[in-house]
Amino acid sequence: MKKLLIATLLAVTASAWAQTAVKVEDAWVRGTVATQKASGAFMRLTPTANARLVAVESPVAGVVEIHEMAMENDVMKMRQVPGVELAAGRTTELKPGGLHVMLMDLKQQLKGGESVPLTLVFEDEAKKRFTQEVKAPVTALGGGNAAMPMPMPMKPGMEHKH
Repeated sequence: MKKLLIATLLAVTASAWAQTAVKVEDAWVRGTVATQKASGAFMRLTPTANARLVAVESPVAGVVEIHEMAMENDVMKMRQVPGVELAAGRTTELKPGGLHVMLMDLKQQLKGGESVPLTLVFEDEAKKRFTQEVKAPVTALGGGNAAMPMPMPMKPGMEHKH
């Protein structure tokens, strides 16, 4: 009986270890001015097994969406995407001017030196959801982030679709 119990516990423990994990690196959020209602969150994601980022949540924003920016017919367009495919062992970068997280309907100004709690919602290949908590430091306005280029500002002719 003891051997059966130990074998069962080992099997459960092994399956828990086999679950997909995602390494999150260099997460940061762009600071805002007092009246600004949107900002972006950026990071690098590397999963241990194929996964998909399907949602992000944060208490600092009324709406959080995954977005992409892409050139279409010489026009830079930003739009919401339903998720981001993450290949096992490969790093996917969420960065200005590309895939990123939009924090909209901000409830407060985001100031340099603070951090923003983010809950990343992933789905594994079996469609089982799991979450990961991240505290992303806010980069002060004008301080930039040396490792990340600043995105182009929205100009006439640029679109932001939902």
